[in-house]
Amino acid sequence: MRKAIWILFLLFCSASALAAGEVHEYRLDNGLKVIVKEDHRAPIVVSQVWYKVGSSYEHRGITGVSHVLEHMMFKGTHKHPPGEFSRIIAANGGRENAFTGQDYTAYFQTLSRDRLEVSFEMEADRMRNLLLPADEFAKEVEVVKEERRLRTEDKPTSLTYERFNAVAYLSSPYRNPVIGWMSDLDNMTVDDLRVWYRRWYAPNNATLVVVGDVEPEAVLALAKKHFGPLKPERIDGAKPVREPEQLGAIRLRVRAPAREPYLLMGYKTPVAGKTAGDWEPYALEMLAAVLDGGASARFARNLVRGREIAVSAGVDYSVFSRLPGMLLVAGSPAKGHTVEELEAALQAELERIKKELVDERELARVRAQVIAAKVYERDSVFYQAMQIGTLETVGLDWRLADEYVERLKAVTAEQVRAVARKYLVDDHLTVAVLEPLPMESKQPVGRSGGERHDG
Repeated sequence: MRKAIWILFLLFCSASALAAGEVHEYRLDNGLKVIVKEDHRAPIVVSQVWYKVGSSYEHRGITGVSHVLEHMMFKGTHKHPPGEFSRIIAANGGRENAFTGQDYTAYFQTLSRDRLEVSFEMEADRMRNLLLPADEFAKEVEVVKEERRLRTEDKPTSLTYERFNAVAYLSSPYRNPVIGWMSDLDNMTVDDLRVWYRRWYAPNNATLVVVGDVEPEAVLALAKKHFGPLKPERIDGAKPVREPEQLGAIRLRVRAPAREPYLLMGYKTPVAGKTAGDWEPYALEMLAAVLDGGASARFARNLVRGREIAVSAGVDYSVFSRLPGMLLVAGSPAKGHTVEELEAALQAELERIKKELVDERELARVRAQVIAAKVYERDSVFYQAMQIGTLETVGLDWRLADEYVERLKAVTAEQVRAVARKYLVDDHLTVAVLEPLPMESKQPVGRSGGERHDG
């Protein structure tokens, strides 16, 4: 049975590899990078425009400006009035949206292959010709403030995560929430957006990624036609930021209305391209999968089902980002157990992985699961474009996506233990505890509706 599963897995990998075509990279005279990947399995195309700007580029006083600008990108140019962008895409049978992250802002459309020019024409128009009317801004910033209330202030785990980041990082801009602090949203002006738009929304600060049933040279010709005439901007990149070394454990407690307590632990860790040992981020990825790689991983097996000390326990780590981040461990204690007991149990699992080598059979199983998941993700044209866009926009090479599976395959049990010993130490640890208050103590907040384009 196991042999049959491996044969199916290998066949699936081969089929995905055959389906994915070559990647072609170009650069227009105005600095716009164009990356095209062929995938001819279905007559569709995904078009994404990535800008090298997100919340990690913001400074105090204007946090949230990248996200608010993302909303305003749907509010019209001279050529396309407010709402027209979405209407035209829908009329052409497509889907569109946008999202803002710490390191980027991106806009995307999924269309029939013969409708790609519709996307290019409108994205090129709003790249440099956005109107930013004051009345639309006044309405949209209220939508964002309401979004903040719903997704952060009224959601205790998100609120805890926000406060955790603000305390864990001293100088890294990752300490600020993508949606912005409410005081900054309250005092934001449309002129703040105009300055931000003019500074960062330019062809020489963007990457156009196209994946699907396309011919690369035809895509390049369309890109030259629509994006080629746009003028570049002088881009003074964000100042380099180096997070000071953490010199001891940090603890905070968040008291908010909630149904159950919540524990969040974070260890400062490197990311790809930002560490002397280029294998370390991939070993951290495998470490995270050993602990939280599905129902058979250690946290689920030992803490949720085995000792029944947790109702949930998980690990989150990202190999690719512009700046170093954290490996996060989070969970909620089961009924009859305390947060302190849960933390002790999680720490015991971390200590075990620091002391003992992961059994080769366990590592092989985890490796197969992680690789299968990554191969399956490649089956999506949207995800293929996401991989390319993310890597390019955080300052890495899109070719790392092709190396990713091989890098994971090469990780050894010794390397997993080595990164655990090096990075999962108390001096690099920040701990946040959500202490539930009665839900009836929650104060009502006024609500307002509105359009959202935050992916």
